Amino acid sequence: MGKNPQTAGRLRPVDLARGHGLSTQAVRNYEASGILPAADRTPHGYRTYAPLHALALAAFLALVPGHGHGTAASIMRAVNRGDEEEAFRLVDESHAQLLEDRRTLRAVERALGDLGPDGVPAPDGSAGAGGMFVGPLAGKLGIRPATLRKWERAGLVSPGRDPRTGYRVYAEADVRDAGLAHQLRRGGYGLDQIAPLIARLRAAGGPEPLATALRDWHARLAARGRAMLAGAAELDAYLRHGQDGP
Repeated sequence: MGKNPQTAGRLRPVDLARGHGLSTQAVRNYEASGILPAADRTPHGYRTYAPLHALALAAFLALVPGHGHGTAASIMRAVNRGDEEEAFRLVDESHAQLLEDRRTLRAVERALGDLGPDGVPAPDGSAGAGGMFVGPLAGKLGIRPATLRKWERAGLVSPGRDPRTGYRVYAEADVRDAGLAHQLRRGGYGLDQIAPLIARLRAAGGPEPLATALRDWHARLAARGRAMLAGAAELDAYLRHGQDGP
């Protein structure tokens, strides 16, 4: 059995802080919040840390990019109170969320591909200038007009009004958004999940500019995946060294 990391060496708060560009107050805050194990105290009341604390700090900071600050903190607190099962559950939840985000991205890409470069083509019943009335658009999508009105309340589409009749008129962008919403609904996505995706499409200015956003989305998901691997390695090192203790 190796040296007990709890007593192998003594470190001051500044020793932990310097290696990570932190302040000593940040180190003390991490200890107070349970992210680090409790420090020993000198006879004069000064904190002293051990190599195990350095491993805990490295694990936490490595977990943050992949899991977020809140989840990373919860993982470390669970480990430090001896509840490894809870820590692993939290890790699993983050991986499940990453997988769901990947599925959402693929669904968006498929939905945009199904729409084609010009969105849903306007059939007979056009309102002119690229717009469509609710009935023809609902018929084109194979849904009820009431469904389109429900989507409007949820913020998925924002039709204007015909100045002569007061009827809803769906402009080209609304037709596109309705088509995307329809594809995602068929894929099992809820309105609360679709709304932010539609907002992303609008902010990008349409499907073509959105291609750059989708590439960035892919890159962020890949970075999160790599960060989770790095965090897992540091967490494993912390757990293994902790098990060498008494």
